Amino acid sequence: MAYDEGLAQLLRDDLADLDGITERKMFGGLCFQLNGHMVCGVHKGGGMFRPGKPREAEALKVEGTAPLSFTGRPMGGMIDANEDAISDDTRRRILIDLSLENVKDLPPK
Repeated sequence: MAYDEGLAQLLRDDLADLDGITERKMFGGLCFQLNGHMVCGVHKGGGMFRPGKPREAEALKVEGTAPLSFTGRPMGGMIDANEDAISDDTRRRILIDLSLENVKDLPPK
């Protein structure tokens, strides 16, 4: 398995009460989507969140985060979070809330 199932379960539990949440395997990891739009996910060594460009600076203030860069080039509006950041309830909740704020008003795919 390319990602930590325990970290995936933390995200799964945090998002369980929301209508429109789905899971999708991609990039060797697992993504959680709201109405077809990526919110967050897990990959080997941590996870990713999609706070969007307007909230990216705020998300990067969370300890254990960095710009997401799978290809060596930062992906705007996406951040990487290490295992410690995702495991910490407070930091994970901040990142999830910022990411949900980003996608909540997008039309369903």
